[in-house]
Amino acid sequence: MSYRDLAAAARGQIGPHCRACPVCDGRACAGVIPGPGDKGTGRVAGRNWEAWQALRVNMDTLHGSFLADTRATVLGRTLSLPVLVGPVGDVQRHYGEKYDTASYNRCVLEAAAGEGTLALTGDGLDASIMSEACALIGELDGRGIPTVKPWDARTLDGKLEEALAARPAAVAMDIDAAGLPFLRGQEPPAGAKSPAEISEVAARCHEAGVPFVLKGVMTASAAERAAEAGVDAIVVSNHGGRVLDGTPATAEVLPSIAAAVGGDVEVLVDGGVRSGLDVFRALALGARACLVCRPFVVAAFGGGADGVRSYLDELRCELTDVMEMCGAATTADVTPEMIWAAPAAR
Repeated sequence: MSYRDLAAAARGQIGPHCRACPVCDGRACAGVIPGPGDKGTGRVAGRNWEAWQALRVNMDTLHGSFLADTRATVLGRTLSLPVLVGPVGDVQRHYGEKYDTASYNRCVLEAAAGEGTLALTGDGLDASIMSEACALIGELDGRGIPTVKPWDARTLDGKLEEALAARPAAVAMDIDAAGLPFLRGQEPPAGAKSPAEISEVAARCHEAGVPFVLKGVMTASAAERAAEAGVDAIVVSNHGGRVLDGTPATAEVLPSIAAAVGGDVEVLVDGGVRSGLDVFRALALGARACLVCRPFVVAAFGGGADGVRSYLDELRCELTDVMEMCGAATTADVTPEMIWAAPAAR
């Protein structure tokens, strides 16, 4: 099934906040929280999507014939394509009753592993969300990445213990989640973290032999501080616009961040990536891989694990096509020169 088919099948089973649009561009759910929307004026999610669409790619078929290799090495693992399934912390709160968070996590974790890539799981005020996710990742021999919120020290200590016990592919923290409206003033408390605190988390993960990923980096300066703190990877992310209105799109800041730290840490990106063409654009701007979140929820509601696998296959086929039409035999061959730049005005 195509993504459009999956979205059509999801309508009536998802919501009321998500409309399962045939193109998940952030327009129909603008400003809808709880739900998949964004904060304030509700324009950041749409801006994320629009920024990828504004990038033109340079078609070049003057080369020998090849079958593009979409594999990518991410966090020390060879993935079948440079796409990971992004985390959702409370599926029923934001998307509807068909799945609880544990059953949704099982769906995407198993589907992603079956397709040769990884899914990230979320976290929330309900402690069972993290506990159940870590148990599932453990069952899958660590083929998953639990994501912890930036909790207070005591809560974070317990969450990390659960996460590391699963021997996951990595542990992530969405540091920008401190700005989520439904975490403000709640128990346990969540908030910003200093570079020293992030360094402690990274060191603890490294002691267990597990990479640490910091999600929610939007400036070159913050990326440099993250690298100095010892993180293994960052995710350039504005949390889909859910934590702060008025931010730039991730595609707008990705090149400067990749230039600043791309030689020191792996740079991943999310926000509005919806097609294999978007994935290609992200690689050309300096990303190692992309996280895609909202469309996988729609795919799961529309087709279960088979829907998730179908959407992953669609992304892989689209990426293959763009790579072959632009002259990139491998994902490592995708370069900034494959993005068209308008001639400078004289």
